[in-house]
Amino acid sequence: MNAASEQRTVVLVVDDAVDSIRMINDVLEEAGMTVLVALEGAQALTITQNIAPDIILLDAIMPNMDGFETCRRLRERSELMDVPIIFMTGLSDTEHVVMGLKSGGVDYVTKPINANELVARMSVHLANARMARSARSALDHAGQNLMAVDGHGQQVWATPQVQQLLKQSGALDTETSERVVETLSTWLDHDPESGHNLALDFLPEPLTAEFLARIDNVNYLLRLSPRKNDKHATETLRQRFGLTAREADVLLWIANGKTNREIGQILDMSPRTVNKHLEQIFRKQAVENRTSAAAAAIKCLGRL
Repeated sequence: MNAASEQRTVVLVVDDAVDSIRMINDVLEEAGMTVLVALEGAQALTITQNIAPDIILLDAIMPNMDGFETCRRLRERSELMDVPIIFMTGLSDTEHVVMGLKSGGVDYVTKPINANELVARMSVHLANARMARSARSALDHAGQNLMAVDGHGQQVWATPQVQQLLKQSGALDTETSERVVETLSTWLDHDPESGHNLALDFLPEPLTAEFLARIDNVNYLLRLSPRKNDKHATETLRQRFGLTAREADVLLWIANGKTNREIGQILDMSPRTVNKHLEQIFRKQAVENRTSAAAAAIKCLGRL
């Protein structure tokens, strides 16, 4: 395969109308693009498990799984995060346009398709997507393993290296992914300061999330890295607050958002014993509750 063919744009066309597919295929091939075809939403999901297209053209109204649900399912896949999805529909009313954009589409074209308009719109979105990927790759090459999440802990975007770290750590598995989101959400509720760290120790390959900044007053910028040894953190908490070694262990897990039951399982003690340690921790920290204790610990660890 020569260099020119390797650089051809790969387009996935999802449409149940054969005549429409034939026309679009001719237009895109004439524009020098490689076309993949899916006749329904489920087929599109299967194809994208093995191939990540550069752009997707998606019919809004299809049997079984409509385009809106297909788009939502595609957007759940991190590897398709930067892939533009353009809706094709004969329904130009506002309701369906809004539904398409809310489900994750970046644009729409109405049928019958105007070939020149379609190619022009695709070119704009392809250029934007490539710029975004290029910027994130540059951050990786600079050693900045960055990701952004919203206030609920849901990933907004991530650099390629972070996506690889998440995959290797097991964080992308369905149940584990939900726990990652919940843990990040709880941590962000404590308003961590820049430099504060969160241990994602429950992952098969533990990771550490470092809080960097809040962006646009909506999302949060984090740096992800393989998990480091907890001994230094525990010793820091012990010295800072005059704790016993066991109390420092408990406080560290409190700062990581663990419940008494989870801490008991980790440290091999009963939840009641954990609670007794907490009473001593509160007294030594001069705080009144779990939230204040966690906030003080996070602030202390942020100085490491």
